Amino acid sequence: MSSTYGKIFKISTFGESHGAAIGAVVEGCPAGLDFDLEAIQYQLDRRKPGQSRITTQRKEGDVAEVLSGVFENKTTGTPIGLLIRNEDQRSKDYSHIADKFRPSHADFTYTTKYGVRDYRGGGRSSARETAARVAAGALAMQVLKTQGIEIYSYVSQVGNLKLDKTYKEVDLNRIDENAVRCPDPEMAQRMFDYIDEVRKAGDSVGGVITGVIKGVPAGWGEPVFDKLHAELGKAMLSINAVKGFEYGTGFEGASWLGSQHNDIFFKEGDKVRTQTNYSGGIQGGISNGEDIYFRVAFKPTATIMRDQTSINEAGEEVVVSGKGRHDPCVLPRAVPIVDAMSALVLVDFMLRARTSKLLFP
Repeated sequence: MSSTYGKIFKISTFGESHGAAIGAVVEGCPAGLDFDLEAIQYQLDRRKPGQSRITTQRKEGDVAEVLSGVFENKTTGTPIGLLIRNEDQRSKDYSHIADKFRPSHADFTYTTKYGVRDYRGGGRSSARETAARVAAGALAMQVLKTQGIEIYSYVSQVGNLKLDKTYKEVDLNRIDENAVRCPDPEMAQRMFDYIDEVRKAGDSVGGVITGVIKGVPAGWGEPVFDKLHAELGKAMLSINAVKGFEYGTGFEGASWLGSQHNDIFFKEGDKVRTQTNYSGGIQGGISNGEDIYFRVAFKPTATIMRDQTSINEAGEEVVVSGKGRHDPCVLPRAVPIVDAMSALVLVDFMLRARTSKLLFP
């Protein structure tokens, strides 16, 4: 099982939903970085459960502990160990599905691949694993901040409720002003009410998160297999419940003409710019200096509070009853996960860019 991501800035996550703890080991973080544990905790607090009635009511403090790699509040260049202890597991909530395959979960595929699975909350396939990514991603953000790079993600669609504004038409500083994490207050309230309605009906709903990365210089990314957009796509698709990724004009651009879609270059002072940014800040798999923007589609949460038919490990037909504490919509808590994965991709390409060419005085 591959639990490692990155070429230079590498993270390896560990732990299960109902184990003693989850965590990450980060390698390749430059030495001498001012280490901000509060910034890591801030991102974890954005992801943790129990934030409002439209999120799971599991109570986890998600307090980050630093085990290694930091001395006198500076990174030492050695592996950084980050630990998050589990505090509110209720394994008995899952005893009824110990041998059942829950619809749209990883129960069947994990059993087929490994011959054994931890049914308590999904074990390693649980979205709880993403807390470790958020902690590591928050560290990556601290490295990127030294380069003036800003990362924003927000909920732009819930079910059929779609924010009909581009990221330039909203105030990205208002993302955390509401429980949905949509920067448009009116749409945020409509989304909240809809998610709550779905929750009361014992169902779930999906949606879309928009990501925006500002300040990335031209030249980051690899031209063939490790294209910047390909790595962003891989990173986002590795998040639980993600079903789609597009950047720039995405699928909509497939219906355009080349004369409409081409981004025309011009010179602004000593910087090369484009008049439009349909490319989403990436051309030829390499950043061009414009804003990078993308959309990530999330499916409805697989666990719903309704009875569903399925089969068990013996192939017998059974009824799966929804129990436990689950998000009716994962999007509000997924925003910091998208932020984290964006940061992990970008910081790795930042460090790789330093090896691309010789720089002479």
